[in-house]
Amino acid sequence: MNPRVAKVSPLENYQLLLTFTNGEERVFDMNPYLEKGMFRELKNQSIFRSVKVFLGSIQWINGLDLCPDTLYLNSTKRDIVPEDH
Repeated sequence: MNPRVAKVSPLENYQLLLTFTNGEERVFDMNPYLEKGMFRELKNQSIFRSVKVFLGSIQWINGLDLCPDTLYLNSTKRDIVPEDH
Protein backbone atom coordinates (compact mmCIF):
# COMPACT_ATOMS: atom_id res chain seq x y z
CA MET A 1 0.00 0.00 0.00
CA ASN A 2 1.24 3.47 -0.89
CA PRO A 3 1.68 6.13 1.80
CA ARG A 4 -1.17 8.51 2.55
CA VAL A 5 -1.22 12.30 2.48
CA ALA A 6 -0.23 13.98 5.74
CA LYS A 7 -0.05 17.59 4.51
CA VAL A 8 -1.01 19.54 1.38
CA SER A 9 -0.17 23.06 0.20
CA PRO A 10 -1.40 24.65 -3.02
CA LEU A 11 1.35 26.02 -5.26
CA GLU A 12 1.37 28.29 -8.31
CA ASN A 13 0.28 26.96 -11.70
CA TYR A 14 -2.25 24.49 -10.23
CA GLN A 15 0.28 22.29 -8.52
CA LEU A 16 0.09 20.77 -5.06
CA LEU A 17 2.92 20.17 -2.63
CA LEU A 18 2.14 16.94 -0.83
CA THR A 19 3.85 15.51 2.23
CA PHE A 20 3.17 11.82 2.64
CA THR A 21 3.13 9.69 5.77
CA ASN A 22 6.53 8.22 4.80
CA GLY A 23 8.05 11.75 4.97
CA GLU A 24 8.37 12.21 1.20
CA GLU A 25 7.52 15.59 -0.31
CA ARG A 26 6.11 15.33 -3.81
CA VAL A 27 4.52 17.71 -6.32
CA PHE A 28 1.27 16.82 -8.07
CA ASP A 29 0.26 18.72 -11.22
CA MET A 30 -3.50 19.33 -11.45
CA ASN A 31 -3.33 20.87 -14.95
CA PRO A 32 -4.25 17.65 -16.82
CA TYR A 33 -7.47 17.42 -14.77
CA LEU A 34 -8.70 21.00 -15.17
CA GLU A 35 -10.64 20.37 -18.39
CA LYS A 36 -12.45 17.29 -17.06
CA GLY A 37 -15.94 17.42 -15.60
CA MET A 38 -16.27 18.95 -12.17
CA PHE A 39 -12.49 19.48 -11.94
CA ARG A 40 -13.05 22.59 -14.12
CA GLU A 41 -14.26 24.27 -10.90
CA LEU A 42 -10.68 24.15 -9.61
CA LYS A 43 -9.71 26.84 -12.12
CA ASN A 44 -11.28 29.19 -9.57
CA GLN A 45 -8.28 30.01 -7.37
CA SER A 46 -10.33 30.34 -4.19
CA ILE A 47 -11.64 26.80 -4.67
CA PHE A 48 -8.23 25.43 -5.70
CA ARG A 49 -6.57 26.97 -2.63
CA SER A 50 -9.22 25.46 -0.33
CA VAL A 51 -7.58 22.03 -0.56
CA LYS A 52 -7.19 20.19 2.77
CA VAL A 53 -6.07 16.77 3.95
CA PHE A 54 -9.05 14.44 4.31
CA LEU A 55 -8.87 10.80 5.43
CA GLY A 56 -5.34 10.26 4.10
CA SER A 57 -6.05 12.02 0.82
CA ILE A 58 -7.13 15.55 -0.17
CA GLN A 59 -10.44 17.28 -0.68
CA TRP A 60 -11.66 20.72 -1.80
CA ILE A 61 -14.60 22.73 -0.41
CA ASN A 62 -16.74 21.68 -3.38
CA GLY A 63 -16.37 18.00 -2.38
CA LEU A 64 -13.90 16.99 -5.10
CA ASP A 65 -11.19 14.61 -4.06
CA LEU A 66 -8.51 12.37 -5.50
CA CYS A 67 -7.39 8.87 -4.62
CA PRO A 68 -4.25 8.91 -2.45
CA ASP A 69 -2.68 6.25 -4.69
CA THR A 70 -3.17 8.52 -7.73
CA LEU A 71 -1.59 11.40 -5.84
CA TYR A 72 1.45 9.33 -4.89
CA LEU A 73 1.98 7.45 -8.14
CA ASN A 74 1.43 10.45 -10.43
CA SER A 75 3.47 12.98 -8.48
CA THR A 76 7.16 13.76 -8.72
CA LYS A 77 9.70 13.97 -5.93
CA ARG A 78 10.31 17.53 -4.86
CA ASP A 79 13.76 18.81 -5.74
CA ILE A 80 15.27 20.28 -2.61
CA VAL A 81 17.62 23.20 -3.20
CA PRO A 82 20.23 23.71 -0.48
CA GLU A 83 19.64 26.93 1.46
CA ASP A 84 23.18 28.27 0.83
CA HIS A 85 22.77 28.25 -2.99
